[in-house]
Amino acid sequence: MNRALTRLIPILLAAGLAGSGTEPSAGAPPVGLDGKVPTLAPLLEQVTPAVVNIAVLSRSPEQDNPMLQDPFFRRFFGLPEESRPQISAGSGVIVDARNGYVLSNHHVVKDAQQIVVTLKDGRRLQAKLVGSDAGTDIALLKVEPENLKALSFGDSDALRVGDYVLAIGNPFGLGQTVTSGIVSALGRAGLNIEGYEDFIQTDASINPGNSGGALVSLRGELIGINTAIIGPSGGNVGIGFAVPSNMVRAVMNQIVKYGEVRRGRIGLTTQDVSPELAKTLGARSSQGAAVVEVAKGAPADKAGLRVGDVIVAVNGRGVRGSSDLRNQIGLVPVGEEVEFKALREGREQTFRARVEAVRLAEASGSEPIPELAGITVGNAERNGRPEAVTVVEVTRGSPGWSHGLRAGDLIVAVNRAKVRSARELVAALKAPGQIVLTVLRGDYVFAVVVRR
Repeated sequence: MNRALTRLIPILLAAGLAGSGTEPSAGAPPVGLDGKVPTLAPLLEQVTPAVVNIAVLSRSPEQDNPMLQDPFFRRFFGLPEESRPQISAGSGVIVDARNGYVLSNHHVVKDAQQIVVTLKDGRRLQAKLVGSDAGTDIALLKVEPENLKALSFGDSDALRVGDYVLAIGNPFGLGQTVTSGIVSALGRAGLNIEGYEDFIQTDASINPGNSGGALVSLRGELIGINTAIIGPSGGNVGIGFAVPSNMVRAVMNQIVKYGEVRRGRIGLTTQDVSPELAKTLGARSSQGAAVVEVAKGAPADKAGLRVGDVIVAVNGRGVRGSSDLRNQIGLVPVGEEVEFKALREGREQTFRARVEAVRLAEASGSEPIPELAGITVGNAERNGRPEAVTVVEVTRGSPGWSHGLRAGDLIVAVNRAKVRSARELVAALKAPGQIVLTVLRGDYVFAVVVRR
């Protein structure tokens, strides 16, 4: 029996597709109830029309550099007379056939000038970017809703390690490809990827070009958007990651409503609960997030949360740790109420707080920054002294907007070196090589790669 079939048998058994009668003779493939060799083909025939290939025409790095638009400098550096746009490929998933909504990754469509979606039946459709979120690496596109097939969302919270999954996408631009595997781990974080990290880990083969594709359960439901791989050369080594469907759906709902994800603040600083800390605080386990600071006058303060409380649930969903708490709060729209269950001296109590909008810091010295076209920044001051750089204004659709920056964001560091004023930021952006901003938005810190 060949290795591929050996791997497939347990998947088919789990799906209820293989026969349960007499064992097959040596060297013969197992036979299903209908007398045919078991296969996942019927499931894939229903699912794969909803997974699309995405071609993106984007600006070249030179196009974002004003100096390199000058013909003199182009000749000096030996560049062609005209900068050429870059073409890249990725994947996407149709999740709303009636409205033509297609999900993909933020990094797939970032800086896109033109997006073309190719369906399984060969049709090519122009797509419009509805909005994207760098924090979760999710983007929402829209195409003309004509005879489309959509995937329904599954409940990623119901996943268990060992569940069988299928990864569908467009690896290396080859065209639609299906791979199979299991859920290897849940709640993965610390991958040094921008923003929220609550990944599903799988050993289903995920390669470059799979980004934005579907992670599907054997029920034929979308339970994740493939987004990242770990490999020595960017290729598959059996460790791939997907954004959970429940997180994806929350992001999508906000993008549909607002064109972006409007994150607010609660005013909490927390840490994971170690066994020793759990004993000290009277917690029954190390699950949860221990409150170490409450901002005065913030929603958490008004709700009655205090240092030493251990938050164990948000809106009825358990909290694994500090990063999980941040993930859950970060997906609650501004203005909505959040219910916290917290342990205080071993007793569970309930607190309610309303997520408030991030306050635009007091700014001075506003000035445009050429390296971040479309963004105006100023100094965020405390007692008359600049402490950070505040984003005062962002033009929708500009390169700065595409990077994920929004009005009210605080830029606190460039390449991990603290910046306290707009002048320091401008100077730091003139440095050669990679530029990475550290940005504070409410209670959430994330990285923005301006230049690679």
